[in-house]
Amino acid sequence: MLAEIITIGDEILIGQIVDTNSAFISKELNKIGVQVYQISSIQDEETHILQALVAAEKRVDIVIVTGGLGPTKDDITKQTFCKYLDDTLVEDKEVLIHVKAIYKKFAKQPLLPESLHQALVPSTAIVLKNNYGTAPGMWMEKNDTVFISLPGVPYEMKRLIESEVLPRIIKKFDSPYIYHKTLLTYGMGESEIVKIIHKWENALPKTIKLAYLPSFGRVRLRLSSKGKDKNMVETSVNSEMKILHSLLKDIAVGYEGETTIVQEIAEKFISKQKTLSVVESCTGGSIAKMITAQAGISAFFRGSMVTYATNVKSSVLKVDEALIKEFSVVSKEVVEAMAIQSKKIFNTDYAVSTTGNAGPTKGDADNEVGTVFIAIAGLSGVFSEKFNFGQPRERVIAKATNKALELLLKEI
Repeated sequence: MLAEIITIGDEILIGQIVDTNSAFISKELNKIGVQVYQISSIQDEETHILQALVAAEKRVDIVIVTGGLGPTKDDITKQTFCKYLDDTLVEDKEVLIHVKAIYKKFAKQPLLPESLHQALVPSTAIVLKNNYGTAPGMWMEKNDTVFISLPGVPYEMKRLIESEVLPRIIKKFDSPYIYHKTLLTYGMGESEIVKIIHKWENALPKTIKLAYLPSFGRVRLRLSSKGKDKNMVETSVNSEMKILHSLLKDIAVGYEGETTIVQEIAEKFISKQKTLSVVESCTGGSIAKMITAQAGISAFFRGSMVTYATNVKSSVLKVDEALIKEFSVVSKEVVEAMAIQSKKIFNTDYAVSTTGNAGPTKGDADNEVGTVFIAIAGLSGVFSEKFNFGQPRERVIAKATNKALELLLKEI
């Protein structure tokens, strides 16, 4: 069972917004055994939309279109669908009542005539009720292909996918069960992992596929399979994943969707009843951001500080100025002093600190761009490691953040 996702809107094509809708829809379709064949973004222009619909009909069983459903003149998706289906727009009474109710409850301005256009739908369409906005979803069919039109507003689209679209697809189509399980690893590159698991990988059953998904300082390893028997598919993947996990036990931190490295850290700190603080320079608060994104961290996380400027390290964090002058702001000595001071200021059992040159210039330090020192101060003292994460700036920050979390997890 194949699907295609088409996003409509110039705002995507000019980079004004990022298309997160397609990623969400792809994941949800995959869960019910529908494989996404293609994703494309097109202009809100009739000829372009028609061409995309014609081409998609030849390729797939399901076409999901998001965007272009507003009340303004530049939103022409419904009119274009009518032309494609040789249909006409009609007023849906339930949608009209819904639109009026929405405006009465939430809008400060009076209901404009243009807003009533939201109640117009192709006569052959099945209306998908949008409880979170005024634009309804629509389910249409032509030549055995299903066309689904959804609003582009993410939270409206997501609710419609979950409540209306997926149940209808499951009812209409008989799809194989698709199962993925992804192992999260930190601290080892893709090429090094290959050396460890190549024999196991070569022996994998043909029904199971392995994908390497590297990013800054971590690699995700995804096993995938599909079939009619859900239990058989899951059992075979889980069996192979158990072997993979044992081969990489030193760098494996859990499974995507089940745990994260921050969750692992949180569980360790809470179970040991220890506390943590963070002081950052080159990472600019990204470590603290990742930690505080996790619910329940107030049980162990006391606070953080971004001492970006050199003089702030001495005036606020109280790192000895003589130490900075002798060894430079990007050094083993300074990063360890930062971690020690963080423990003192926040009165914690552990502290993480970073200092480095994220680029593009060296700033106050003599080290090469990409150089980062990371320190952990704990119960048995303080230690640090030096890294060079290369360029560009975004890579340095992301890799330093992930490495700091990795070192912290190992230490706790």
